[in-house]
Amino acid sequence: MKKVFLILGILIFGMGNSQVIIGDNVGTASNKTSVLLEFANGQNKGIILPYVRTIPTGAGLVEGTIILDASTSSSAKVLYYNGVTTDGKTGWVDLSSGHGANVSTFLSEQPLSTGANAVVEDEGAKAIIGAETTSAQGVLVLESNTKAMVLPMVESTDNVLDPAPGMMVFINKTGAKRLAVFNGEGWTYWKP
Repeated sequence: MKKVFLILGILIFGMGNSQVIIGDNVGTASNKTSVLLEFANGQNKGIILPYVRTIPTGAGLVEGTIILDASTSSSAKVLYYNGVTTDGKTGWVDLSSGHGANVSTFLSEQPLSTGANAVVEDEGAKAIIGAETTSAQGVLVLESNTKAMVLPMVESTDNVLDPAPGMMVFINKTGAKRLAVFNGEGWTYWKP
């Protein structure tokens, strides 16, 4: 009977402190208590944001949403939603520093949403990490009030051999630590 309670206790503790590491079982964070999602070290790869042809709106849109806005395929930009919609602001912040990229070729490889060969998206389909349900829109939703995602780390964006539009990485190099986003034509760097 004691073994049953011990196993149940371990399972409950593990569910409350669950985390996902993609690429290995070590990740990059030395202290895992505040990490919900992280990536293997030394991969020189990034996370690819969803390409959207229509910018999300509505009640399910939450602060922290990051997308590759391909609504104008000749001028795609990485956008972040901060929720500030007063004084004529949309809540969307351009992380590409105003530099749009032509992603028409990349979009031609994506499924169509209209026409004879249309792929009908299941708007309810999503992967949720940290909770069983969510009201947030998104393909991958991280639900936690106390944990965060650690982006894939690289020493330099030069080490990413073939970046895709919408790629995000964190440059973890002494004296040059920063967020980097690739819009399809160039990297934009955000220093803390």
